Amino acid sequence: MERILVIIPTYNEADNIRQLISSVLAVRDSINVLVVDDNSPDKTWEIVEHIKNENSKVHLIRRHGKHGLGSAYVAGFKYAIEHRFDYIFQMDADFSHNPQNIPDFLEKIKDHDLVIGSRYKDGVRVVNWPIKRLILSFMANVYTRVITGMPIYDATGGYKCFRREVLEGLDLDRIKSNGYAFQIEMNFKTYKKRFRLTEIPIIFEDRRVGISKMSKRIILEAIFRVWSLRLRSILRML
Repeated sequence: MERILVIIPTYNEADNIRQLISSVLAVRDSINVLVVDDNSPDKTWEIVEHIKNENSKVHLIRRHGKHGLGSAYVAGFKYAIEHRFDYIFQMDADFSHNPQNIPDFLEKIKDHDLVIGSRYKDGVRVVNWPIKRLILSFMANVYTRVITGMPIYDATGGYKCFRREVLEGLDLDRIKSNGYAFQIEMNFKTYKKRFRLTEIPIIFEDRRVGISKMSKRIILEAIFRVWSLRLRSILRML
């Protein structure tokens, strides 16, 4: 049986995390969940600790400080490699990514190395976003596709499934991006390593409760990181 790990980074997600873990584990018996928490002031980590003590399929990395999304996923990827999981998901903690899509990813990953849940493949599939944010996100992905040459409609999306071999083939210690830029960097380096990428359409629903982590800094990082990745690729410095 394939071993599956779903990595969920958290910062102040106490209102969501218990129900999300339950929903993810209910999808398939072979699924494990790893929460990487940045010492949430609302004590998200404490809730996960209680669940973990009752369920061996739940794991926790509690980090002492707010280090960001990208480094949280890198910590989770290293954990997945160390514990020899076959398929590794990344998923937001706010229910914007529906756990019921997991079987669709697992079907596609049989013939691919990275499966991306796409908000923009076969139309726009975003619910409850302000129109300005939707336009910004859509145009950011057009911008990224043009500059990088990646055949991906949603390069900034955060719902993905990797084969372990992809993560083993990347130098994770050189991944320094956060937010949107992290998603772009992981996709681009996977693409340049000639792994097989594909997208599946998903419906993205804005968070049910809590506060968005989006900021101008995250947006600016993504804008400049795209050019940095393109230049480093040309110079063969990825």
